[in-house]
Amino acid sequence: MSTSTYTVVGMTCAHCVASVSEEIGEISGVRDVAVDLPTGAVTVTSDNPVDDADVRAAVEEAGYQLAAS
Repeated sequence: MSTSTYTVVGMTCAHCVASVSEEIGEISGVRDVAVDLPTGAVTVTSDNPVDDADVRAAVEEAGYQLAAS
């Protein structure tokens, strides 16, 4: 198992959390997506490390952005 944490900018409500979780959850190998709304922290648990570009694309598809790292 692999765990990665990202910061998503612009989420303000439970619908935002659901949208981001759903999009990231569609990435191959992702087992769990945990979102902390107040901080924007998104923890992704997967079978193997996920590609940051895939996570960025999923977050953008949901209408949000990853914070600059």
